[in-house]
Amino acid sequence: MTSLSSRMRQLVRDLDLRRLPRHVAIIMDGNGRWATGRGLERLYGHRRGKASVKAIVELSRKIGIEYLSLYAFSSENWQRPEAEVKGLMNLLKRYATTELDRMMKNGVRLQVIGNMRKLPTDVRQALKHTVEQTKRNRDLTVILALSYSAREEIANAVKGIARKVKRGDLQPEDITEDTIASSLGTAGIPDPDLLIRTSGEVRLSNFLLWQVAYTEIYITETLWPDFREKQFIEALRQFQKRERRFGRVSGDDEPPEAVEPPDRAPLRVAR
Repeated sequence: MTSLSSRMRQLVRDLDLRRLPRHVAIIMDGNGRWATGRGLERLYGHRRGKASVKAIVELSRKIGIEYLSLYAFSSENWQRPEAEVKGLMNLLKRYATTELDRMMKNGVRLQVIGNMRKLPTDVRQALKHTVEQTKRNRDLTVILALSYSAREEIANAVKGIARKVKRGDLQPEDITEDTIASSLGTAGIPDPDLLIRTSGEVRLSNFLLWQVAYTEIYITETLWPDFREKQFIEALRQFQKRERRFGRVSGDDEPPEAVEPPDRAPLRVAR
C-alpha cells in the first residue's frame, strides 16, 4: 500500500485496511441531474464527474484495492441526445490520452469491457493504446465499462460456448459456471465484492449481472460529481460492517469472511 498523507490517514482512520474489498464496482450515476439542478448543460456534469473518477482511482490505488470497475457508458446510453453522446466520447478520448502518463507513473492498468466496435474510431484507438501501454502495471486495475450491456455480454458468452459445442470441443454436460465466467469480458477478474451506486437509484441497470451474484450493494443519495474520498470511505466502512456468508449459515466452522468465490481464469485484456 502506498504511503498516505496525513489528511488521508485521518479519513481512513476507522477502516481496517487489511479487510478491504478486493474489487469495487461503481455505477456512476447523477452527472446530468447534478448539472441541470444548477442550471447547467448536462455535459458539464460529466466533466465534473471526471474529477470524481480521478479521486476514487487515486484513493483506491493508495489504500490497496486491486480492481475498480466503472460503469462509464451503457449500450442504452447511445439513445441520448447526439450532442451529449459526442461530448461523452470526447471526454473518454481525453481521459485515455491525458491520464496515460499518470497511469504509468502510478502502476495503474486500464482494461475495457463492452462493445468497443460501436465507439468512434479515434476513441477506440486511444483506448486500445492506453490498454496496451498499461498492461504490465500491477498496482491497480481500472475496468471501464463502455457501450456495455450485461445481457449482451452473457448472450455473447453463450454463443461462444455454443460454437465450441458445435465443433465438438466441448460437451454440454461439461459446461459449468466457470465455463461461462471465463467466456465473459471480465474473464480473469475476480467478481466484485462491493457495488456502489450513486444518486439514490435502486437498480443494477444492466451492469455485471452475472458477476454481482454475491456482491454487497451500497446505495448513496450523493450524485457522482459530489462523490469523492469521504463518500468512498464511508461506503468501504459500511462494507466492513457486513457479514459475507456466500450462502453459508453464520457460526459455521469457517468464519464467513474467509469464504471466497471460486477463482477465475488467468487474466486477459478484454477487447
